Amino acid sequence: MQVIQVAIAVPMSQLFDYKIDSAIATKSGINQLSQNEEASTSPTMTYSDNNELVGCRVLVPFGPRKCVGIVLRVDVESDYEVSKLKSVIEILDSAPVCSQQMLTLGQWMSEYYHYPIGEVLHTLLPATLRKQQKGKTKAAVATQVYLQLNTASRASDEVDELLARSLKQFDLYRLLRKGAQPLSAIKQQFTAAVIKALTDKLLIEKVDVVEKPNEWTAQLTISEKPLPNVEQAMAISTINLASGFDTMLIEGVTGSGKTEVYLQIIEPLLAAGKQVLILVPEIGLTPQTVGRFEKRFGIRVGTLHSNLNDTQRLQVWQQAKDGSLGIVIGTRSSIFIEMKNPGMIIVDEEHDESFKQQDNLKYHARDIAVYRARQLNIPLVLGSATPSLESLHNALEKKYRHILLPNRAGNAAMPTQRLMNIKGQPMQYGIAQGMLEKIQIQLDAGNQVMVFVNRRGYAPALLCHQCGHVEHCARCDNPMTVHKSANNLQCHRCADIRHLPKACAECGHTELDTFGVGTEQLQQGLETLFPDYATVRVDSDTVRGKGKLSKLLQEINQKKYQILVGTQILSKGHHFPDVTLVLILNVDSALFSADFRAPEKLAQLITQLSGRAGRSNKAGEMWLQTHCPEHPLLQDLINNGFSDFARYALLERKHAALPPHEHQICIRSESHHKHLSMHFLQLCAQLFTQFKHAKVLGPFPAFIEKKQGRYRNLLIIQSASRKYLQQATEQANKALSEMPVSKQVRWSIDVSPIDFS
Repeated sequence: MQVIQVAIAVPMSQLFDYKIDSAIATKSGINQLSQNEEASTSPTMTYSDNNELVGCRVLVPFGPRKCVGIVLRVDVESDYEVSKLKSVIEILDSAPVCSQQMLTLGQWMSEYYHYPIGEVLHTLLPATLRKQQKGKTKAAVATQVYLQLNTASRASDEVDELLARSLKQFDLYRLLRKGAQPLSAIKQQFTAAVIKALTDKLLIEKVDVVEKPNEWTAQLTISEKPLPNVEQAMAISTINLASGFDTMLIEGVTGSGKTEVYLQIIEPLLAAGKQVLILVPEIGLTPQTVGRFEKRFGIRVGTLHSNLNDTQRLQVWQQAKDGSLGIVIGTRSSIFIEMKNPGMIIVDEEHDESFKQQDNLKYHARDIAVYRARQLNIPLVLGSATPSLESLHNALEKKYRHILLPNRAGNAAMPTQRLMNIKGQPMQYGIAQGMLEKIQIQLDAGNQVMVFVNRRGYAPALLCHQCGHVEHCARCDNPMTVHKSANNLQCHRCADIRHLPKACAECGHTELDTFGVGTEQLQQGLETLFPDYATVRVDSDTVRGKGKLSKLLQEINQKKYQILVGTQILSKGHHFPDVTLVLILNVDSALFSADFRAPEKLAQLITQLSGRAGRSNKAGEMWLQTHCPEHPLLQDLINNGFSDFARYALLERKHAALPPHEHQICIRSESHHKHLSMHFLQLCAQLFTQFKHAKVLGPFPAFIEKKQGRYRNLLIIQSASRKYLQQATEQANKALSEMPVSKQVRWSIDVSPIDFS
C-alpha cells in the first residue's frame, strides 16, 4: 500500500493524496513504485524523475464523481491516516503522458499565472487524454496518401493518345513516372480536376503509405527556391549562426518575405533531422502556410487548430512526440506540443492578440514560447511587420536580437497611405463619394479592391424612428446587431438571438430603422453601386465550416471576386496580388478609447491592412476615412510609418510608467450583483496596499460592464519589478481564496493583461 499525490483539474491550488494497491499497479502494467521518493517540504513542487508512474494519468474518486488526475509524486508521507485515504480506481497509462519537461513547464505556468496546477497540466494535454479513456497514449499509425502510376501499366503510345489534349495531365503523369509523390505536394502544383481526370482514366491511383518515426528525413527534398535579397540573406545567416537558446525578432514590413526567411532557416535543421514548431495566429493562415512548406520540402506538415476533431489533434500530438513529423504548424495551443528532436520554434505575426488565451488559464503563447525555447535550448524566432511593443522593447534593450527587413521582396513597392477627410461629404453605405470614384477607377483597370469595416452583421443597432428606442440585449445592456440575412437580432457579446421585430417594443410604431453599417449592409450596398463586379464578404458569419475560408481565399486569388468586404480576418497576412486599393471605414471609433493599448492596436491594424495592397508589381494605395485627419496618431502613421510610431509610443509609455516599462496584473470579478463584484475588488485593493512597491489602480468597471447578466469590474496592480509583483500576487492570492466573499463571485487573475473589455 503506497501513497501518491495527484493533480486534478479542479480550481484548488493543491495536490490530493490517494493510496494505490499493488494489485492495481500490476494490472495496469506498472512494474514497481519508487521506495525512496519523499514528499517535498519546499513551497515549490519537485517531481520524481526515476519512477515510471510519475506523469501517468489515473482515475480517482473525487467527491461524488470520478476524475482523471496526473501523478506528480509517489511514496509520499501523507498528512492523513493512510487507511482513510481513497484508493486509485485505475491507472490509465502504462507510460507517462507528461514528461519531466512538461511537468516542469506546468509547474512554472502554475506559479507564473497563479493558476491551479491540476488545471494547468490538463490544459497541456490533448482533449482526448483529459477524458476517462484508457490506452489512448499509444502512438497512432502515421500514414500519408501518395499518388503513383496505376499498377496496370499501359503502353506509351496509348498514354500519349489519352493525354494528347491535356498538357497538365501529361505533366503530372510524367512526374509520377519518376516515382510516387505525396498527394499534399501534388495538390500544390496541380488542380483537383487534373488529379481526378488521371484517376478516372485509370492511369494513376492513391495509396496509403505507413510512415515510421524519422522516416520523413529520407523523404525530404528541397524544391527550387528564390534567391534572397540582401536583407533576407543577412537575416538567414544571422539566424543560422545562432546556437542554443537565442531569441530573435524579425521586424519586416508587410511583403518583405518573412515566410521565405522561415523556409530557408529551417532547411538545415530539417536536413539534420531536427523538428520545427511554427505558430500562426489564425486558422485561415494555416492552409496557405502549410501549402508553401509542403511544396518546398516535400514532406507532410502536421497541423493543429480548432477545426480538427479530438482524434486528429491527438494523432498530430503523438506523431510529433515520436518524431514522425518534421514540421508542425498550428495556432495558440500548439505551443504545448512535445517534439522528439526539437530544433526551432517560430512565432509568426507575434503581435497578434489571438496568441493570448482570454478564458480560464490566461496564458500568452509567445511568452510560453520564450520559456520553452530556453528549456529546450533551441532558437526562437518572432516575426511581424508590426511587432508588439513588449517584443520591440526587448529587442531595443538587447534582450532579443533585432533583425530588420525594411524593404518589400521582389519589385513590389510599399503602398501609399492617405487620409480621406469625410467632413461634410455625402455618404453612401458608409463610403464617401470621393472614395467611390477611386474604387471605380481601380475596378475599371482590372484590379481588386478591399473594404474593411470591423462590424459584422447588417447594422450595429435597430432603432425606432418615432421614439428613438434602441433594441438592447437584456443580459448585456448592449445594442443588438441586425442580421438581415438570418432575419434576426444578435448580441455579439453573449450570442443571444431574437427574431427581428416588426414593431417598436416601447411605442408600437412600425417604422424601424437601422443605425450604422456592418459588413452585410456594406456588401449589399457595393453590389448595388458596382453591379458589374462581383463582391464577396469575409467575416466570421461567412467562413463558418471546414475549409470555407480556404475556399474563399482561393476564389479571391482566382479573381472570381473584384470587391472584398471584410473584418480583421482579411488583415491576417494573406497574399492578394491583385488588390491595389484598401479602404478602411470607421477609423475614428478607435481614436478615443480609454484603453492605453488602443493606439498600438489601431496602428497595427492599419499597417497590416495597408500591407494587403500592392504586393506584386502593381502599385497599391490605402485610404482611411476619418472625421479627424489632423489626429497625431493618424498623421504619424501616414507620414512616418509604424516603425517610427512604435518607438515614439514606447517613449510615451515610459513617461506614463506603463507596460512594457512596468508590469501589470489584473484581477477581474463578475457577479449578478453589482455591489458584490465591486466589494470583492475593494477588499483586494486593501490587501495590495501593504506592498509598498506596488501601485493599485481601481477598482473600476470593465469597458464592457455587463455581459451575460453579470456585472464585471477590474482591479489593476502595477510595479516596476516583475518579480516583486509576482511575489505580492502570490501572497495576496492565498489570502483572497480564504475570504468568504471570494466564494460568492467569479474572479480570476490575468498576468500581463492586453484587454480590459
